[in-house]
Amino acid sequence: MSPENSTALLIGPISPSAPGPLYQQIVDGVRRAVSEARLQPGIALPSFRVLAAELMVSLITVKRAYEDLEREGIIFRRQGLGTFVADQGDAASREAKIKTARAHFEKGTREAAEAGLSGPEIETLALTAIRTQAP
Repeated sequence: MSPENSTALLIGPISPSAPGPLYQQIVDGVRRAVSEARLQPGIALPSFRVLAAELMVSLITVKRAYEDLEREGIIFRRQGLGTFVADQGDAASREAKIKTARAHFEKGTREAAEAGLSGPEIETLALTAIRTQAP
């Protein structure tokens, strides 16, 4: 299987009916594949055109996703050579996931407080969610 085919399979399906913009689904899929070591440091990623064709999305969608991933330090591009998973891509991916999780916790806490829950009730709600999701 070529790297182009395996990357599309590794990042998972991208769908207009799924939550979030398509480029964010690609970003999330690559982050997940890198943090789970399914995409190893140094591996070449498909070109914008190849991945866009594989995922059936626009070239602009893939370009935006790659730009976000590069900004986060998960991937890097070399002119004339291609796009690759960064050596520290797994650490960068983990940091990005922690940042996203923190934002979700903050939003959830704010929502719970606006719903009238007290601090201890919010804490119980959070702990219940953690227990049902933690490995």
